[in-house]
Amino acid sequence: MANKTQEDGGIHFPFPFTPYSIQKDFMAELYRVLDAGKIGIFESPTGTGKSLSLICGALSWLRDFEQKKHKEEARLLETGTVPLSDGKDQPPFLSSSCKETPDTLRPAGEPDWVTQFVQKKEERDLVDRLKEEQVRRKKREERLQQIRHNAQLKYAAKRMRREEEEMERLLHLSREMLAEGTGTEPLEQLVCGDEELVLAEYESDEEKGAARGVDEEEEEEDLEEEHVTKIYYCSRTHSQLAQFVHEVQRSPFGKDTRLVSLGSRQNLCINEDVKNLGSAQLINDRCMEMQRSKHEKSRAEDEKPKRRRQEHQAACPFYSYEQLQLLRDEVLVGVKDIEQLVSLGKEARACPYYGSRFAIPAAQLVVLPYQMLLHGATRQAAGIRLQGQVVVIDEAHNLIDTITGIYSAEVSGSQFCQAHSQLLQYMERYGKRLKAKNLMYIKQLLYLLEQFVTVLGGNIKQNPNTQSLSQTGTELKTINDFLFQSQIDNINLFKVRRYCEKSMVSRKLFGFTERYGTVLASSREQSRLAGFQHFLQSLQPALTENESRGGDRAAAPVPHGDEGEARVPRSASPLMHIEGFLAALTTANQDGRVILNRQGSLSQSSLKFLLLNPAVHFAQVVKECRAVVIAGGTMQPVSDFREQLLACAGVEAERVVEFSCGHVIPPDNILPLVICSGPSSQQLEFTYQKRELPQMIFQEPKRANQVEQVLLEYSRCIKCCGHAGGTVTGALLLSVVGGKMSEGINFSDDLGRCVVMVGMPYPNIKSPELQEKMAYLDQTLPRIPGQPPPGKALVENLCMKAVNQSIGRAIRHQKDFASIVLLDHRYARPPILGKLPAWIRDRVEVKATFGPAFAAMRKFHRERPGPS
Repeated sequence: MANKTQEDGGIHFPFPFTPYSIQKDFMAELYRVLDAGKIGIFESPTGTGKSLSLICGALSWLRDFEQKKHKEEARLLETGTVPLSDGKDQPPFLSSSCKETPDTLRPAGEPDWVTQFVQKKEERDLVDRLKEEQVRRKKREERLQQIRHNAQLKYAAKRMRREEEEMERLLHLSREMLAEGTGTEPLEQLVCGDEELVLAEYESDEEKGAARGVDEEEEEEDLEEEHVTKIYYCSRTHSQLAQFVHEVQRSPFGKDTRLVSLGSRQNLCINEDVKNLGSAQLINDRCMEMQRSKHEKSRAEDEKPKRRRQEHQAACPFYSYEQLQLLRDEVLVGVKDIEQLVSLGKEARACPYYGSRFAIPAAQLVVLPYQMLLHGATRQAAGIRLQGQVVVIDEAHNLIDTITGIYSAEVSGSQFCQAHSQLLQYMERYGKRLKAKNLMYIKQLLYLLEQFVTVLGGNIKQNPNTQSLSQTGTELKTINDFLFQSQIDNINLFKVRRYCEKSMVSRKLFGFTERYGTVLASSREQSRLAGFQHFLQSLQPALTENESRGGDRAAAPVPHGDEGEARVPRSASPLMHIEGFLAALTTANQDGRVILNRQGSLSQSSLKFLLLNPAVHFAQVVKECRAVVIAGGTMQPVSDFREQLLACAGVEAERVVEFSCGHVIPPDNILPLVICSGPSSQQLEFTYQKRELPQMIFQEPKRANQVEQVLLEYSRCIKCCGHAGGTVTGALLLSVVGGKMSEGINFSDDLGRCVVMVGMPYPNIKSPELQEKMAYLDQTLPRIPGQPPPGKALVENLCMKAVNQSIGRAIRHQKDFASIVLLDHRYARPPILGKLPAWIRDRVEVKATFGPAFAAMRKFHRERPGPS
């Protein structure tokens, strides 16, 4: 596939083939948005090559930006003078790691010589930083160049790994021989003084360094590595991210772009013992425990070298600093997706999760899931720095809901009881070893858990599964009202939250619940622990067949003599989940609500935090980033993004740029119809109140694993239509809006020649959460003359977003064709039509009666080829 270089306004856009005109417009507008530091809302329908337009447009800008930066650096280092700046725009030669927040303004009337002296000092400091950056960048480029062109380095790394594996094998055999004895005769008892003649266990300097993990000095140096200007690209699912990476690979930028794919431990872990734990929380906890074990072991050996080594939980064999550095460089050399990264990690015997994180500073393009970028704590833990960087959020039609979901939290009554019991047992066992401040915070946590159960109507001392609540139903509170009702308004939740983060009490508690069966304790303590275990098991739901064969489940206590054998992990402590709820309660009173959901029993009841203002968390992203691009195939209606997300985040209206392009299909290849009445002239209005009038049957798979089978049978039926003499004339697939078929499935060509929307998929207006969100918007957003109130507009927008996602399933490429039928007279209203994508809205025909609509449909499909 020959590369084509397109030019627009003097800007060169390399492209793998001749682009559509709308792709040229897309790239040019994207380039301008990034160059000017704007917030862009881009809509490009499915099938128009949006991914390639994003890649080639954004990386062309980054290419030009880096060239300009290097020229400015060279000029500065030659002249030693910095161009004057008004403080709004940082010079292009400053990387994100060099950029500093502007200090307070200097006092007015300051003598000129003082100002000149300070300016000269700042210039000298900047020149020094640039020189350091150049040295680091030159070393990195030389290192990567060696890996690209010198395969001997790769073979040397492989040889080193084979030597280590062989040494480990021989060491294992030696230990077995010592354990079994080399002959039939018993070992002789050593006489006094012979102990000094016996060789102690040997570790080479390299092994000591590997066991030590990331040395503090090396770790500090790595953290201080230059974060070059980069583009963070995020999408919803790992499959979408993999597809994007493949598009980068086949683009003209595929060979020279330093790309890093980030993922969760669950997707990247190559330690089978850890990966087999199953749940994400268990994998995260075990990984962190192993890293802490490695560092604690290192410190113990350094501080007490003469003492006999104590037993530690096994450290991860894939967490070696030297191997991680090699993996980091291998990652940066070529574009790789998650699967390729995992394969590379297995080959290098180095952790892909940490290796990819080490590669972030030098990467030009970082590909990652929504949650990793949008959640502040996760972003910080991953080492992501947004200052001065570019963020592209793709498939962003559900961005507001995603942020709301990330920062909302729901905890059940059984989880509160389980955490309380675990924490109480922990305090009783280790209370005498804890400092006063630790005890104080643990008691505060216990009190909080007890009050949360009390406000639901339960008793913390009783089994939640057997507690029936006298009061049932849903109650909604402001944050302050909930704090007062729970009688916890006298506790500083900000301090409690910080204590949980710094002390890592939830991870300590997880370790305690995992190990309590092997703890050497007095008979009284053993009795308490046995009661603790019995209570925890009573809180676990009944095991499914899958769980009983090795899924996540609570483990039976392990006798002390068997502690060397592998143990089945228990379910993680829920305290970490509860920490999210506590953090949510520190949200400003007006930005969230607490929902008390009381069901028949305490275990089924829950407390839920509902985030009403997602802009408070998105504000940090738009504040730090140079530019943000929100893109998708169907972004209409965009008013939600402008009003609920950007305006509330403090983004000025003039900084927001909207771009929407048409489709690449010919106008005659689509027939959108609004049908207002049926064959009997009955007006079509599929509302909740009239749902019982027509007798329908709707069927959709109840389980996600059945979707593929249904689609396979549907596809097979359609292929049979093309056979001569066949009795099958077509296939009808019925599905629910927002269900398993509504998004992410490709119904191209004969699989989707007609999409019929029956009724309007309005959300449940009686939902307490939706009602509170509507009331919040009515109070916070200004009322626009001639427009419905913001709350009502929200309901219409939610409905039309679902419609737009569903009808976008049919048209997938330039030569595709389909008819779209909107079966409800309410679609004919101008405000509703205005929320359709432009490429559909401009071609809609409203048919008041059924006859003309049927005739138009028949004519449209008869003029086009049948199933191929």
